[in-house]
Amino acid sequence: MHCPFCAAEDTKVIDSRLVAEGDQVRRRRECLSCAERFTTYEVAELVMPRVVKQNGNREPFDEAKLRAGFTRALEKRPVPTEDVEAVINKIKHALRATGEREVNSVFLGELVMDNLQKLDKVAYVRFASVYRSFEDISEFRDAIDFLEREPRSD
Repeated sequence: MHCPFCAAEDTKVIDSRLVAEGDQVRRRRECLSCAERFTTYEVAELVMPRVVKQNGNREPFDEAKLRAGFTRALEKRPVPTEDVEAVINKIKHALRATGEREVNSVFLGELVMDNLQKLDKVAYVRFASVYRSFEDISEFRDAIDFLEREPRSD
């Protein structure tokens, strides 16, 4: 690690601690040249698979896009932000757990739908109507009937 003060290459770690619920390591360092101290944070870089769109295009997984989809579906719904973040992390974990370099956008869409269904039924129908391109009211009715048939998890 280069010293941010004098750009020397030799620094030593004085202290290391886990932070952010164990997802990061905070290291207190000291430069061996100028004796200045500074803090670094270390995070595991986990590679997300690329998403293969229905038209065949491939693009990097975009967490902001995922979050925007949840935000749109959950607009004006009483769902805590912490719950949304937990679901986003769960989806990211599921994508990494596939072990694949690429995942189909349909797989990702179904993950979103499954999790939205558990979070908020109205948001689920909103998302489904766009995701599945509902053409008429009967498709909304079918989605609602599906939700009503599902056992309650409350």
